[in-house]
Amino acid sequence: MTGHLAPGGHPVEAELQIDSVTVVHPAEAVATVRCLLGPVRLGARFDRIRDSTETIDLELTRILYYHRPVDELYPVHTALVTLRGAGVRLLASADLNSGWQAIAGANPPP
Repeated sequence: MTGHLAPGGHPVEAELQIDSVTVVHPAEAVATVRCLLGPVRLGARFDRIRDSTETIDLELTRILYYHRPVDELYPVHTALVTLRGAGVRLLASADLNSGWQAIAGANPPP
């Protein structure tokens, strides 16, 4: 664990910054992301959007790094990921006005 705490005292050990997102259906999105805090592993659960009061419950189900599936993504690296669960509609692509959205959560137990 990294020791970072989110508002409310929840430990944060996985954080992804969203560059672009495509909602595949109401419970699934595919996004190009950059790992800010990690490594982020398959099965990670994201329960909050940084600087937002909205709650989400998204599971990381796929990571494609240079077109190859991998089990984890390390900080500063970018990949195409699949997120499934509640809150997909709250995800947003980056733009010049609002900047980049980041989602935070925790990795699955080892």
